[in-house]
Amino acid sequence: MDRKVRVLVAKPGLDGHDRGAKVIARALRDAGYEVIYTGIRQTPEMIAEAALQEDVDVVGLSILSGAHMALVPRVIEELRRLGMEDVVVLVGGIIPDEDVPALLDMGVAGVFGPGTLTSEIVETIENALGRELA
Repeated sequence: MDRKVRVLVAKPGLDGHDRGAKVIARALRDAGYEVIYTGIRQTPEMIAEAALQEDVDVVGLSILSGAHMALVPRVIEELRRLGMEDVVVLVGGIIPDEDVPALLDMGVAGVFGPGTLTSEIVETIENALGRELA
């Protein structure tokens, strides 16, 4: 029997608005994933350490502060430093269209803005993990 996909949802930086992250966490849980929510104001180091401790398959970063181009590379760097290069990284929040290609180039599997259907996020996770949707 396959174990459930484990997803860590985190709010890096000083952004204190977490309603969207909680909505996504619940939607992913409803989709059958095991979800760990770290809460607000997490450092990249804290996020990577939690990902390691929780043995996650996916890290979802929710960023509304505009600091995504500084925080996302640091999270990815910390994950790699801990030997977690296979973890799928997703970013959601207020992300300008012009930043999306750079985020994808650094290894982010998907970037999602307000109004994204949760089914699109699930499809991205399944594709990134090489799984087929039922």
